[in-house]
Amino acid sequence: MRLGITSPVVTAVPGVHSPWERGAGIEELGAVAEAADRLGFHHLTCSEHVAVPVDVAEQRGGTYWDPLATFGYLAARTRRIRLATQVLVVGYHHPLAVAKRYGTLDRISGGRLVLGLGVGSLEEEFHLLGAAFEGRGPIADDAIAALRASLSRREPAYHGEHFAYEGFVVEPHAVQERVPLWIGGRTPRSLRRAVAHGDGWVPFGLSLDRLREMLDAAPLPEGFEVVLSAGGPLDPCGDADGASKVLRNVSGAGATLVSVSLASESASHYVEQLEALAEIAGVTADGEVRA
Repeated sequence: MRLGITSPVVTAVPGVHSPWERGAGIEELGAVAEAADRLGFHHLTCSEHVAVPVDVAEQRGGTYWDPLATFGYLAARTRRIRLATQVLVVGYHHPLAVAKRYGTLDRISGGRLVLGLGVGSLEEEFHLLGAAFEGRGPIADDAIAALRASLSRREPAYHGEHFAYEGFVVEPHAVQERVPLWIGGRTPRSLRRAVAHGDGWVPFGLSLDRLREMLDAAPLPEGFEVVLSAGGPLDPCGDADGASKVLRNVSGAGATLVSVSLASESASHYVEQLEALAEIAGVTADGEVRA
């Protein structure tokens, strides 16, 4: 099992983010990213929302940093840690637009891109962007298949139900021969989509017992990633035993990767929490957890 972090600052979900994050900017985020990179954590995350309705923002939050711009900056301040969109809403983009923009990010980061992809659920945002909300599941399936065929190709070609193209040059493109695709969702269908088209599954809003049940019922390919959340913020400095117990429980549910959030009072305190967690979990230079 390996550990990544659910990046602070880039989102502000009510009741989840720490007060210091409201006034924080790119320097604080960069300091956290550099520490996570130095300590051997596997990935940083950044989510996508273009515009959130005011009433919805009261529950989901309205702050969502753009992942492409954010990761472009963090790529220059880090060397090893992976940059994971968690998640990019595939229905908002043409597959070749994603292949070009995020393929460029993969190039400038030295092959550290992970594309977390989701179908999306915010109907108002779909309508605002002129994207199809009805039928978004099959459209997303086709888009993900198109991305798999295109991300690492100079002259991609794909012919599907909703997307079809050939005879175009996309340069630069991703330098990884196979960019990891993590598919988000909370249903058995999302897990089937991840197995069929992706390299990992990023579920949300499910109990550990339900996750274990779903995973036990689904044969997974060799090397398939199960990316689970550690839940509420961990406090490894103040409660090392509690943090260790949470990680053991999530591992027992089937996680190969765990994304953690940390209780903190400032960016410097967040770094202290990262250091404590790395020591507790025994994070190695390649991100594995010994404990």
